[in-house]
Amino acid sequence: MPMPIFVLNGPNLNLLGVREPSIYGAETLEDVKRRTQARAEALGHNVDFRQSNVEGELVTWIQEARDKASGIVLNAGAYTHTSIAILDALNAAEKPVIELHLSNVFRRESFRHHSYVAPAAQGVICGFGPKGYELAIEAMADLLTRKSAR
Repeated sequence: MPMPIFVLNGPNLNLLGVREPSIYGAETLEDVKRRTQARAEALGHNVDFRQSNVEGELVTWIQEARDKASGIVLNAGAYTHTSIAILDALNAAEKPVIELHLSNVFRRESFRHHSYVAPAAQGVICGFGPKGYELAIEAMADLLTRKSAR
């Protein structure tokens, strides 16, 4: 089996299911983790699913991905819109990256329309709720298959 896909989650995602369910849905992060793992396994991959409210910890995990992951799916939460450090870490990791958001950030406040993650990402998935994690795993599996075919 290839190295795992790191699925990294940023601040406040530990509150899924209770924080603004009208925006983020009723599923918990544990529910999202289970469905993400199931989709990855069906595609012949495994995931290392993590969450932190601490920007520096996310940066450390992204750096770890350089040697221990096949790719990175990142829901950086609010750090998407503020963190140059995360962008720098993603660029240094030299792995395929998919940016992910539960909500459609473009239907929300204007400050959410800018992403520091996007320049390092092969693609962005937003607005599909927890289903977005499965879509991100499918997209990453496709990227990894195309990469290994070269």
